[in-house]
Amino acid sequence: MAWSCFSCTASIPLQPQVNFRPSSQKCLQDVRNMVKSLGIHSIRSSPVDSLRNGSWVKLICGASFEDVVDIRNLSLVYTLAGVDCIDCAADESVVNAVNQGIEAAREIVEVGRPWVMISVNDDEDLHFRKAEFDPADCPQDCSRPCEIVCPANAISLEKEKSSAGRLWNTSDEGKDQGGVLTERCYGCGRCIPVCPYDKIRVHTYVRDAAATSELLRREDIDALEIHTSGRQILHFRSLWEGLGDSIHHLRLVAVSFPDVGDSTISTMKTMYSIMEPRLRCSNLWQLDGRPMSGDIGRGATKESIAFAVRLAAASDRPRGFLQLAGGTNAHTVAGLIKHGLFQTKSVSEENFKDGQSTVGSIRPLDAPIGGIAYGGYARKVVGRILSAMQPGLTSIEESPDYLLKALAEALALVGTVKCYDIPS
Repeated sequence: MAWSCFSCTASIPLQPQVNFRPSSQKCLQDVRNMVKSLGIHSIRSSPVDSLRNGSWVKLICGASFEDVVDIRNLSLVYTLAGVDCIDCAADESVVNAVNQGIEAAREIVEVGRPWVMISVNDDEDLHFRKAEFDPADCPQDCSRPCEIVCPANAISLEKEKSSAGRLWNTSDEGKDQGGVLTERCYGCGRCIPVCPYDKIRVHTYVRDAAATSELLRREDIDALEIHTSGRQILHFRSLWEGLGDSIHHLRLVAVSFPDVGDSTISTMKTMYSIMEPRLRCSNLWQLDGRPMSGDIGRGATKESIAFAVRLAAASDRPRGFLQLAGGTNAHTVAGLIKHGLFQTKSVSEENFKDGQSTVGSIRPLDAPIGGIAYGGYARKVVGRILSAMQPGLTSIEESPDYLLKALAEALALVGTVKCYDIPS
């Protein structure tokens, strides 16, 4: 979808100061007009309502992605676009960056505040790993295919200042990170098979339950997501118990898991039985169809949609909203529409007695699929604009022309779920 009613004539690039020139001021006003024309600024429905009507949208910054400059700017852009939730790494500096981006967006236009979610894992998981290698071991004539395939631009042989140092204005000058910029790597693994000399290794880790519990007590964190393989229930139980009463501070608990075939429903029931005694908020099941692949192309979303089709039809699944992830992109909504799952009602009033649903069913007003989480694809469409900003700039609103373009990209994606009336 293209925007034609908003124009921007500011020159590129801008100098890194906040005193905008007249053309830049026009772009900033165009941003406000864009948000207001779609009614995003006046929407006050809660994220839970979005889940119920099937219009929930979550931005996945990445469970291991820790580039705070990009995260701050992504959060700003997608807050203006009206997302319901922003999911990030369980790291204090990352959470700070997300909240900084949200508040910066709300200073531009008074939009609703999306929920902030942190992601943890109960065992080894693809989302919680980092690539690493020693560039000294690389042959001089290597064509460096790892740099070409990396979607996060996380591989570089140059010494760089950390993103945290740039955002928080510290004196951190960066350090040799073995060829991989650790804060940018989110563990997709695409670099591993293309290395012609088999030099790339993977470091996996598990988020500490005690540290997570302490983080959850912050007032600016609303939700938790637990990544699990669905095969090691003991690990899931251990993490849940280790979080203690910190979960009482939450508005939503999500469990992200892959399709484990015939045992999927029984595994969900077991996990829900572990959570239910201390669960005081809504819960959500994130269907991770094809992890970290949304930026690849049209075919990447097929597994996510197939997973959703099967789970939506399962009348015996445990309580909780369903949300797609893993391979989601601009083609996902079309796939849901094709299968009759996009914002439609699937349960009749006859299935309810005295206003109460039977175990495993969903409310009459709930859509079969609560919404969609966008990760790699959402970061890609806005990231290519962020990467074009003048080096040294850390705040996208300092270049309103870039902000305008980034917002148009975000709205084109979020709007397919939110059903914005976007001008063509």
